[in-house]
Amino acid sequence: MNLARYCLTNASPAAEAIALEVVGPNGALKERWTYGDIERTVLSIAGGLTEKGLMRGDRILLRLGHSSDFPLVYFGAIAGGFVPIPTSEMLTSAEATAILEDSGAAAVVHDGRTALPEGNALVLGPDELTALKQFGGGVYADTKPDDPAFLIYTSGTSGTPKGVLHAQRAAIGRAPMYKGWYGMFSADRLLHAGAFNWTYTLGVGLMDPWANGATSLVYDGPRDPEIWPGLIESCKATLFAAVPSLYRRLLKYGDVTTGSFPFLRHGLTAGEALPAGLHREWVERTGRPLYEALGMSEISTYISSGPTVPTRPGSPGKPQAGRKVAILSEDGDGEEFAATGEAGLLAVHESETGLMLGYWNRPEETAAAFRAGWFLTGDRARADQEGYYWYEGRADDLMNAFGYRVAPEEVERALGAHPDVLEVAVTSVEVREGVSLITAFIVPRTSGWHDETALANWAHDRLAEYKRPKAYRFVASLPRTPSGKIRRKALV
Repeated sequence: MNLARYCLTNASPAAEAIALEVVGPNGALKERWTYGDIERTVLSIAGGLTEKGLMRGDRILLRLGHSSDFPLVYFGAIAGGFVPIPTSEMLTSAEATAILEDSGAAAVVHDGRTALPEGNALVLGPDELTALKQFGGGVYADTKPDDPAFLIYTSGTSGTPKGVLHAQRAAIGRAPMYKGWYGMFSADRLLHAGAFNWTYTLGVGLMDPWANGATSLVYDGPRDPEIWPGLIESCKATLFAAVPSLYRRLLKYGDVTTGSFPFLRHGLTAGEALPAGLHREWVERTGRPLYEALGMSEISTYISSGPTVPTRPGSPGKPQAGRKVAILSEDGDGEEFAATGEAGLLAVHESETGLMLGYWNRPEETAAAFRAGWFLTGDRARADQEGYYWYEGRADDLMNAFGYRVAPEEVERALGAHPDVLEVAVTSVEVREGVSLITAFIVPRTSGWHDETALANWAHDRLAEYKRPKAYRFVASLPRTPSGKIRRKALV
């Protein structure tokens, strides 16, 4: 079982079938890749990485921007039996260094435009990347279903990013999404609004369309919200995937009617909760469904609405067919299930094929994430009489920033190091329905010091853009529990 081979050959696509189109403004074609082109290049990269002396199982840190090179190296590494680590191009050098050190990556592949980590790994730059794509040869490694395939770093509750290790079988574990969320066919053209280096794009925008023999469309150009309606139409997308915040901006700034984008069957959304009002507005203005999915780095999506599960505004839907999902009682410590209508801990059974292998080099955290054979997602939910799940928020303090999970402790550590900051607490504050901003509450070291610009510049040098606070509030003190722990909910 090799994940790359599964994705590129599962649907037995013709070599000349179109696998990927990179489009620019107005849908102008920038790149077109057939399945034959993709497979040849992926195997060439696999062979080239092997020739560099890398061993099966070696981790490879990807520091690549928004270009087709990202998925080519990602799938090429998996094809060769290596373990790619996708990262956002927005990471600073310090953030990339932390991931390199924690993962023990043997190599770094970069395009000359991203911030690089410090360390002793083999560094492969633009010239080496070109040579890898032209190496020729290469074969799929004979990996097993439980062998490591890729490593994703996500915010942990401790505020330190942790690696989520997935197996080769993760590709098969995504199969319930094909009908349960997408309603996908080989003739589909799926346009994903995200960048290549986002795991949401790698999975929903590439892995799944390719496993179904469909065409993946990825946009490369200005991100002005008014361009999306015309882009969806000009590239003849039949499916469109984005986060809720983009749908909101699309409806606000774009010219959208029931006559817009005639080829589109429905929209897909994940990454953050879909507000009921936004859902209703999309349906009213476009006349098309908008299907939501709930997931996370450790399992991908596992609850959704779709062509076979009618939407209910405010609910992400039902567990996908074949998934073993439950809501455990918050009061118990075994396999006690919450009653219908009762909020509890959302959990996925350990037998789920798409579930992670574990947290990288963190056996204690991995063990703590399970209870009586169930993986605890960290989300709270309740189920109604008809089996629809209703999201009740996080059981921990993790924030959601446009689809990225962010730990407040990580942001607090960065801001707390500023010489003029005495204390800091960070949380997500809702500014209007469905729109929340990461907000920093600052106790200044000197009374009267309120320099937001200085703090923003400080954060700019230490945190990826999506982790930086979008608002600062200066306060005299922070609310705390009797034991001294910050009460973040009291801040809001």
